[in-house]
Amino acid sequence: MKKAAIPEELAGFHVIVPLPIQWGDQDALGHVNNTVSLRWFESSRVAYLEHCGWTHLMAGEVLGPIVASVTCHYRRQLHYPDTVHVAARVRELGRSSVRIEHRIFSETQRVVAVDGESVVVIFNYQTQRPVRVPEELRQAIDRLENSGGSTQ
Repeated sequence: MKKAAIPEELAGFHVIVPLPIQWGDQDALGHVNNTVSLRWFESSRVAYLEHCGWTHLMAGEVLGPIVASVTCHYRRQLHYPDTVHVAARVRELGRSSVRIEHRIFSETQRVVAVDGESVVVIFNYQTQRPVRVPEELRQAIDRLENSGGSTQ
């Protein structure tokens, strides 16, 4: 989606991932299966963290994000063919967690069809404990959230 074409419903979201709905995303009733939206949330969450340089921070494989919770609100049915734009932004940055808001916008229907949030905890795989969000990641999130633009 071109910068000028970003719908009002996604204003303020700095990472937007366009994804075509696949025929196999539908269930026996002919609409996108409820689990697919969670995968799309994951795609936008990973894109957001990658944009913030998370892959660089994970190079040592000691720290990593773990999803602590996901909420998902289904507003409209989605069907093939369509393209969705899955948006992500950080709503809250805690000591060891990041709360990410998601919206799934349907090109065909021109509405937000699904919304929700993920809570990601920064986890030390050696100690098996949550840790403080690294300062470098905090700064990258702050830069992105205050940039005024979007990445796609």
